Order: sequence, then structure tokens, then C-alpha cells
Amino acid sequence: MFSEIAVIINFNWNQSFCLMPEFQITREIFLLLFATGLAAGFVDAIAGGGGLIALPVLLSVGLPPQVALGTNKLQGSFGTFSAAYNFIRKGHVNFREGITGILTTFVGAVLGSWTVQWLEPVFLGRIIPVLLFLVLVYTYFSKNLGLEDHDPKMSRRAFFLLFGLGLGFYDGFFGPGTGSFWMAGFCIFLGFNMTKSAGYTRLMNFTSNIVALSIFIIGGNVLYSVGLCMAGGQLIGARIGSNLAIQNGARFIRPIFMVVVCVTIARLVYLNYR
Repeated sequence: MFSEIAVIINFNWNQSFCLMPEFQITREIFLLLFATGLAAGFVDAIAGGGGLIALPVLLSVGLPPQVALGTNKLQGSFGTFSAAYNFIRKGHVNFREGITGILTTFVGAVLGSWTVQWLEPVFLGRIIPVLLFLVLVYTYFSKNLGLEDHDPKMSRRAFFLLFGLGLGFYDGFFGPGTGSFWMAGFCIFLGFNMTKSAGYTRLMNFTSNIVALSIFIIGGNVLYSVGLCMAGGQLIGARIGSNLAIQNGARFIRPIFMVVVCVTIARLVYLNYR
């Protein structure tokens, strides 16, 4: 989430090889970062949108935007891994059935991360809020969406080929709302319930996060001390959030999902239409 900040700062790949800022983690900052990671991991495991919580805090403690983005990917990867593993362990995600999606998402994210070095994704910042609004409206009026499994509208192979390449590319190129699109896609086109959709979404998000994290590491824009501090909170928050999602199902996930979509839309509108 939130690689849209790169649009605001006109992130230039050729300028990304910068020196790490000097940064001292005091006890107060450590507690703040840990708590932020815990909250972001909790929300992200249920409905996505952890970057809405984590990135503003990383910027507020003084990290440069490109370092905040890279560090956010580091700590977020721990949360998506923890949540995905928990969903797999509890039997809500079949890893083998998701391999096609992992591979296509990986390829799409690599292509998107490469493309964003040469193009400014400003136009996506104006289109995505509209698409997310449509997802929100569809979810609101489809009262039974995700409550239980239903017949798929397309084959898994076709779905993962289309959504894996498309959303993988989008997450590598721009990012915000990726989890919302994945969850809606799993519910609408594959007929998954929301708990199952949340699990598979975390698996796909982890894949594209690793690609983006690799790019930021190559660019020297990850502050490991901060990222690992937040990762501890992420692991705990993601485990708690995924357990609650598994135990309570769609009636618990649905309102949180809709709130996250609303906040993401508001954030993108503010950034791109102000």
C-alpha cells in the first residue's frame, strides 16, 4: 500500500542510491514503532490497508519518503507472511492451489516495479479511487457477498493469469487498494467466502511485497533497525487479526473491509484531486 507517495515526491530511481539517514531509536520511538506495527498487522491481516497506519508514522519520525516506503515494505512483509501462514495452517488457504497466482503475481510485480522507474503513475492516482468506489458500492449492495462459497464465474487458471499479472503489475507500479481488489476478485469471480478471500489475498500481497522490497533493498532505501522493530509488532498483530478473521468470518471482515476501502479512497482523492 501507499506507493502513491512516490508520485508526490517524484521518486527517481537513479537518485534512490542514497546514504541511510542517521536514526536513533529511543525507548519512546521503539514503543511507538512496535505499537504501529502491531496495529498495522492486525488491520492488514483482516482487510488490508496496513500502510494507512504504518507509513504516516514512519514519515513522522523523520525518515525520508523513499526510505519510509522501503522500510514499510520490510515490516509489512513480516505481517503478510504471518497472516498467510496462519490462514494456510488453519486450512483456509491451499498453498498448492495458489502457486499459479504466486507466479503470475511475481512476474506482474517485477514488470510493474521496472515500469514505474520510467513512467510517472499519476493517471492511476485519478482512476483508482473511482474503481475502488465501484468495489465499495458493489460490496455494500451485495449483502450476501462473501458470506459463503458460491459457484465460480471463471476458472482459477484464467483468474490467476488475469488478476495475478494485472494486480501484481499494479502493486509494483502503484499499489494502493491492491488488497481490496484481490479480496473483491476472489469473492466475485472465484466464489470464495470472505475468510478464504482474506487468506489468499495475504498470500498474493506477500508475493508482490517481496518484489517491491527487493527493489528498495537494491536501491539502498531500507532502514533495517526500524523495519525489524515494527516487524515484531506486525507478527503479533497479523496473528491476532487473522485468528479473529478465521473465527468470526465475513460478518466480522466485511465492515472492516469497507472502512479500509473508504479510507483508501479518501486518501487517494486527497492526494490526487486537492
